[in-house]
Amino acid sequence: MENTTEDYSMLVLAAVTPDDYEGGSTTEDYDLDDSGSVCDMSIVRNFRKYYEPPLYWLIVILGSVGNILVIWIYTNLKNRLKTMTDVYLLNLAVADLLFLCTLPFWAADAISGWTFGWPLCKGVSAVYKINFFSSMLLLTCISVDRYIVIVQTTKAQNSKEQRLAYSKFICLIVWLLALMLSIPEILFANTKVLDSNTFCTMIYWNNENNRTKILVLALQISMGFCIPLLVMIYCYTNIIYTLLKARNFEKHKALRVILAVVGVFVLSQLPYNGMLAVKAAQAANTTITDCSQVQTFDIVLQIMQSLAYMHSCLNPFLYVFVGVRFRKDLKKLFQRHCLRCSGKSIKHGGPLRSSVMSDAESTVALSL
Repeated sequence: MENTTEDYSMLVLAAVTPDDYEGGSTTEDYDLDDSGSVCDMSIVRNFRKYYEPPLYWLIVILGSVGNILVIWIYTNLKNRLKTMTDVYLLNLAVADLLFLCTLPFWAADAISGWTFGWPLCKGVSAVYKINFFSSMLLLTCISVDRYIVIVQTTKAQNSKEQRLAYSKFICLIVWLLALMLSIPEILFANTKVLDSNTFCTMIYWNNENNRTKILVLALQISMGFCIPLLVMIYCYTNIIYTLLKARNFEKHKALRVILAVVGVFVLSQLPYNGMLAVKAAQAANTTITDCSQVQTFDIVLQIMQSLAYMHSCLNPFLYVFVGVRFRKDLKKLFQRHCLRCSGKSIKHGGPLRSSVMSDAESTVALSL
């Protein structure tokens, strides 16, 4: 994520690409040719200043409400973590919530630059990327678990307890892998002062021919989109095939849920990652040299980035609240909370239990 203020040129021989976070506007203006003509990026900076803050805050508010409700359900209902997907969904809500916590910093950065110091620049950048990758990897785990439960039903039922224990270990692996994938942010995120303004950006040292930058972009595209998408396509294709053969009155509802999950993932992530692929190609071999095209590319990249961020506030509704069981549990929690607030006694005392539904019932209908 990055920002800018005054004109600051960059030789096209080094490739017309800024040191930046995926989708942020540039911190530097571009030299377009050997004659030294400069492409003024002030239009991109002004666009980011007025576009990103309100949209990011909207994403933060909507996403926080949904993910906090998910965490509230899991932490207030006894025996709610009954399946592998339950464990993944709780971790997904935590990852999305922590990811959303970084957006206000980038909104502030878009308005007035980075005023939080270089340690927080590295810290926020790392937290942002850790939770981005963990969210994508957890979505992959959910797809695999649904595949096992629906396509390999017998195997899933026989190893239910064992799989539940494995899920916690898998989540630990996911978080550790996400931490490893965030190493570039830990190493290269830093503050840069341009004309009395400070910005948090990626500063690649020993970046001969932009190789480091290309590697970082390739890592994000592959681990943050390509691999999760391929796994989702394989798993959900087999799930759809299995459901079409099943005699279940709810299978059409399940198919609609699957199409919504895959459709939203593709529509939100594909345009953004496509732009990142173009950006990597630009870093490898300068392909965009026209000033208006450079400006348009940066603006479109910012729009695609914000569209991708919307996925973090849609996850609770796609993976959780679409399910009958979660809606019932949420209703129970609100009823109990309202009774406590009114001072009335709660009937049938004792810990509030989650709705009872088997793995097969819940996942065949995808009603988690």
